[in-house]
Amino acid sequence: MRQKSLQKYLLLFSMLILGGVLLGLGERNPVYAEGLAQIPTIAMATVTGTPSGPMITVRSDADQTQINVRSGPGTYYDKVGVLLVGQQAPAKGKSVGGDWILIEYAGVVGSQAWVYAPLVDVQTGNLPVVEPPPTPTPLVTPTINPTLAAQFVITAAPSRLPTYTAPPPLAIPTFSQMSSQSLAAGVPAGMIIIGLFAVGLVLGLFSIAQSR
Repeated sequence: MRQKSLQKYLLLFSMLILGGVLLGLGERNPVYAEGLAQIPTIAMATVTGTPSGPMITVRSDADQTQINVRSGPGTYYDKVGVLLVGQQAPAKGKSVGGDWILIEYAGVVGSQAWVYAPLVDVQTGNLPVVEPPPTPTPLVTPTINPTLAAQFVITAAPSRLPTYTAPPPLAIPTFSQMSSQSLAAGVPAGMIIIGLFAVGLVLGLFSIAQSR
């Protein structure tokens, strides 16, 4: 009985020593389990990025290398991005007048934005008319200081118009027909004497010339 108990203790002691040796060897050379990727056994759907429907292409004959993409059909809407020359995007609609095209544009609210129609080429397709978004409210409402504005207001002083004074009536002289007697009576006597003297002098010179 005593010998069996001794053998039992020796066997237990040997197992402890063997376990310690194995544990020490495991710490020196650790073994890691490699994870194997699971191989799918069913067919997976492939997602392609080819859009369908009408497309727009940025024109190469534009006077700029890129065009603006805005949140609405107008320059008063915020600019949300750009498209380069030759870049394409799916067309989704147009404005009421057809001046702006609604395109699919990732990265913005609703994934849609607007481009100016004359800067792009649109493939053949009937684009629906899309209602534009609300007009953005300006961050700062312009106000006019009445005190400052009053400094630039110039009030013209009333000017008195000149009064019109009628000219005096024009006096037109009247001429009466004079008779020969009144005309002779009006000639001075000195003039008559000088005339007679001149006539006599001429006659005297003529007589002297004939006598020679």
